[in-house]
Formats: sequence, C-alpha cells, structure tokens
Amino acid sequence: MNNYKEKEKKLENVLKKLNAMSYKVVKMNNDIDSLNIEKNQLIREKQESEKNYKKLSKQHEGLKNEIDKAGNDSENKFLNKENFDEKIDELNQETETLIDEIEKWQT
Repeated sequence: MNNYKEKEKKLENVLKKLNAMSYKVVKMNNDIDSLNIEKNQLIREKQESEKNYKKLSKQHEGLKNEIDKAGNDSENKFLNKENFDEKIDELNQETETLIDEIEKWQT
C-alpha cells in the first residue's frame, strides 16, 4: 500500500511537470508565432524601403543630370557671352582703326 502511495505521488509530480512543460510549449509556440508575424512585417517594411530607395535613387540621378545640364548650359551661355564681348571689343577696335584711317584720309 505504501508503494502505491509513493507511485501515486510520483505520478502526480510527473503530471505537474508535464502540465508545466505543456504550458511552456504553448507559450513558446505563441512566442514563435509572434516572432514570425514580426519577421514578416519587417520583411514587408524592408521591401517597401528598398522600393522607396530605388525610386529616390532614380529621382536623385534625374535631378543630378538636370543640374549637370543646367551647369553646362550656364557655362555655355557664359562662354557665349565672353565670345560675344570679345567680338564686340574686336569690332570696337576695328571701328576705332577705321575712324583713325578715315581721319587720316580726310586730313
């Protein structure tokens, strides 16, 4: 009879441990599910971030090209203005030379 009581206590202890382990397994499964949900959310956010990065990179490249083009255009305009100013100076000098020549011929 004493032997049965010891076995019953041991069985009760084993059942308590199994219940505790069962609770831990359920909790671990819930934690795993939560982690999987969080992981999937992070993956979606990463994909969205990569998509936005590619979009912004294209916009950046386009703006960079526009700035380069504007810089080249303004540089060309500046060079054209310098050339124009040089031509005006040359014409002014030629005009002065012609006026001097005309004055020499008139005297």
